[in-house]
Amino acid sequence: MESIQVRCDKLQGAVIPRSRFRVWFIRVCSSIVLWTCLVQLVTVSELWHSHFFLEITSRLYHTTQRPLQPQNALAKSSPPLLLPRNYTSNGFLRVSCNGGLNQMRAAICDMVTVARLLNLTLVVPELDKKSFWADPSDFADIFDVKHFIDSLRDEIRIVKRVPKRFSRKSGYSTLDMPPVSWSNEKYYLEQILPLFRKNKIVHFNKTDARLANNGLPLDLQKLRCRVNYQALKFTPQIENLGQKLIRILLENGPFVALHLRYEMDMLAFSGCTHGCSDEEAKELKRMRYAFRSWREKEIVSEERRAQGLCPLTPEEAALILQALGIDRETPIYIAAGEIYGGEHRLAQLRAAFPRIVKKETLLARDELQQFQNHTSQMAALDFMVSVASNTFIPTYYGNMAKLVEGHRRYSGFKKSILLDRKRLVQLLDMHQNGTLPWNEFANAVRQVHEKRMGQPIHRRVVENKPKEEDYFYANPYECLCEGTKCDDVLGSHNSGQIHDEYKLSNVEMHSSSQPRV
Repeated sequence: MESIQVRCDKLQGAVIPRSRFRVWFIRVCSSIVLWTCLVQLVTVSELWHSHFFLEITSRLYHTTQRPLQPQNALAKSSPPLLLPRNYTSNGFLRVSCNGGLNQMRAAICDMVTVARLLNLTLVVPELDKKSFWADPSDFADIFDVKHFIDSLRDEIRIVKRVPKRFSRKSGYSTLDMPPVSWSNEKYYLEQILPLFRKNKIVHFNKTDARLANNGLPLDLQKLRCRVNYQALKFTPQIENLGQKLIRILLENGPFVALHLRYEMDMLAFSGCTHGCSDEEAKELKRMRYAFRSWREKEIVSEERRAQGLCPLTPEEAALILQALGIDRETPIYIAAGEIYGGEHRLAQLRAAFPRIVKKETLLARDELQQFQNHTSQMAALDFMVSVASNTFIPTYYGNMAKLVEGHRRYSGFKKSILLDRKRLVQLLDMHQNGTLPWNEFANAVRQVHEKRMGQPIHRRVVENKPKEEDYFYANPYECLCEGTKCDDVLGSHNSGQIHDEYKLSNVEMHSSSQPRV
């Protein structure tokens, strides 16, 4: 009996662990099944929400924008979850942007639009490192790459680099070429698209002004705006410091952003030496001839100034601000690099407006340290402040002035005083030689600019002369109102409110020899 009892005890001891093992095994399997179901439910839910958001954003960007109720140009919200656009890629588009920050910004918007039109995969753009400043910044040093890719995934496929399987070793070659300037939809479909069938990879080695201002389908024009105002977001480092600058300035009330383009590169390139000493004029000329792309026939500075093609000097800017009625105690933010002549050239402007500030005076040295020797990153800070300012006044109608103007229109037609330099030179000379008293001078300056405050207006269209047209990014009116309702607000087409000086400046700023702006 005892032996039987011992055997029963041993058998029972063996059964108990097996039962526990079975319970544990069942629990593990049940957990795996439950977690698998949960993951599947979450995936389905995300796909449903993505489709839902896709419909909303598609309507927002393409069909239901309310007239004259633009979104915030510097919105910080993360892009909605978007379904990737399903298309067969015709090839990889590589682009090397040339010029300064704002010229490259417009080019990026154009290249995204070209990639969308031709069903291409866009490689994250390369930025200019060979110009006068030799800024080593990459795209990721200035713009938020993830935001850029995610916010456009329902339009085009963007990759950080061409996959290795398309390397030269695998038999693929890259075609390097600059597309024709100011080209329309037909050019890209008929002449550029076939190149991707022969060469899977095409590299555009120049991108400035390669897409027409006018005559493009509405959906392409709106895509250009979407890239500019939604997808191109600065890095967190730039955004945070730019917002800090804006907060500091707004604490002291309304402020003016003065884009004082009186910098050495601008003066050397344009040949404008009004107000400079003989030695300074020689220095600027030597600098111009030191750069092959800037050389041209002998420039007569006064003739150029009379045509309105020179930036205002700091002394001239002081008189114009006073004539426009800017209060002496208004903070004036100088949105520019180093002014040629330094503080000496700012003396008269500072005497008229003692509350002149720059990013270097508002921020601690260590806060700007990370941006030193990175011209485009410093320009991004000035860009943010200029867009956010209560009044924006550029002294030269270059790329930054144009893109800031466009952002301010998109932000609700914020006040931008667009100076008619050709007329101002005449008024300044008459006032300074004593033939035009101050009151008459000030009244004339204000009258000239009554309709140059960034109000709603159509772009000027000049048939067969795209360089003379108004720049798309300065006035993207297709993105500001819907269809024919634009005519009720913007007035008649080809409005005469835009002066000839804009046309001259537009031609010059998009020549092949332009400096970074």
